[in-house]
Amino acid sequence: MSEGRKSWFGRLKEGLTKTRASLVGKVKEVLVRGGQIDEALFEELEEVLIQADVGVETSLELIEEVRQKVRERRIREAQDVQPLLAEGMKALLKGAPLALQPAAPASPLTYIVVGVNGAGKTTTVGKLAARFVREGRKVLIGAGDTFRAAAIDQLKVWAERAGADILAQQPGSDPAAVAYDAVQAAKARGTDVLILDTAGRLQTKVNLMQELGKVYRVVTRELGREPDESLLVIDGTTGQNALSQGRIFSETVPLTGVVLTKLDGTAKGGVVLSVSRALGLPVKLIGIGEGVDDLREFDPDAFVDALFAQDDNASSRL
Repeated sequence: MSEGRKSWFGRLKEGLTKTRASLVGKVKEVLVRGGQIDEALFEELEEVLIQADVGVETSLELIEEVRQKVRERRIREAQDVQPLLAEGMKALLKGAPLALQPAAPASPLTYIVVGVNGAGKTTTVGKLAARFVREGRKVLIGAGDTFRAAAIDQLKVWAERAGADILAQQPGSDPAAVAYDAVQAAKARGTDVLILDTAGRLQTKVNLMQELGKVYRVVTRELGREPDESLLVIDGTTGQNALSQGRIFSETVPLTGVVLTKLDGTAKGGVVLSVSRALGLPVKLIGIGEGVDDLREFDPDAFVDALFAQDDNASSRL
């Protein structure tokens, strides 16, 4: 394994420290104390998962799968249940990879990024731009959050730092007009990657959500196809509250995946599991720090391995 992968796994493991304590740490306590496998053990495991923000339905589904595997494999010792739980989590998290090439030739790879204010949306746009520029691609950022001058200024800083182009208009401009101009500019300049920021709308504001739908339709029309990715950015510290955001946004925009940020600052990382199940959307990117390299493509196996890793020499397993 490369040093880069080891380094990322180490950062992922460290970033999930709080979640590991609230979820896996308590799972291990239950299994060590349990001794033998019975219904009381399964109920305790369900409670631990729910408290770690895995969600009620997802927790019940995971434990039911564990029950079935215990019967099928004739497992008798509680300590042998942990690998079954990890196995179930990995299976639950399987999903589509991040689109890294455009769906049509001679057309920019196009991302639309949505989410509420404070979720880390603008920072996600900036980090994505930096990633693609490092790969040698020509990147254009569309500053579609026209309601906040600070968002435009923040993206300008990110664009300069990343070496990306940016298309921005005055605060208060029509976001759909910005989207239109961004697509036209990307095509005219031979841009490889177009990343469009959008306003951090509260999902309860119907008129603003309708406007977001208009932005999506304009981009689709001008591209002649749907965007390659429509990503919902969710603050991992919000736990189960993130699901209500996801459901409303998905009614407005055909979402393709989720970006979970700030996982290093929360004990609620179990929400990764419930997001995948409840929204029917794959987690495509996760953020576990403030650094430009701390937003990475989501690897379900590495995520679960980091959760269940021992504190000493954990990364040697990968």
